[in-house]
Amino acid sequence: MNDPLETNLNTKASHPFTYAMLHYRRAVHPEFFGIEARRKVEHGLNEFEGWIFRGGHCVRFQIGETCFCEVVVDNPTTLPERGLSGTLPCAGEHDHEEKITDQITYMTTIQSESLSDHLYLGTYKEMLQHGRDSDSLMVAWTDPGGKPNLSLIDLQRYRGELHVQGYHLRSAAGLVLRTQSMVQLPEPEPKKAAAARAARR
Repeated sequence: MNDPLETNLNTKASHPFTYAMLHYRRAVHPEFFGIEARRKVEHGLNEFEGWIFRGGHCVRFQIGETCFCEVVVDNPTTLPERGLSGTLPCAGEHDHEEKITDQITYMTTIQSESLSDHLYLGTYKEMLQHGRDSDSLMVAWTDPGGKPNLSLIDLQRYRGELHVQGYHLRSAAGLVLRTQSMVQLPEPEPKKAAAARAARR
């Protein structure tokens, strides 16, 4: 049985995009993306930054000294291989879970489908309104044929988790790609233990 995270850039879908989710165990330089908007969330030693661009997104997780990234793009061959830990094709449905460290767990679900023009337009309008209502990181644009496209991500931080929802709608073949990721964060160190550890340094 093949590991779904093995790099496989030859996956074909019923649309002109070869979407994939790439996982990096390092930061990825912003020069590889035409970033339209970004948002940073900080909490103690943890920092999370999301980038949105036409047709994809990147989220950087900095948890203490541990850094890793989730990248979704429609042409993964343009991205660097340095630090790449695996690639998950986005055609159909996929689930993935991995331990980043003993205390950090990453999970993601991917779903893609091709809709009729009518259903695609209805989904586009619904997601566009969702993006406006929830203040999502979002970019909307029209293709050369004048048809609407949309990419957006939502980032929510909870006490012990970070949730990221991504939506990429491409009018070519009515593609709707949804990604839902969650990072379980390490338990905060008790103040007494942290103070004792700092005193030993």
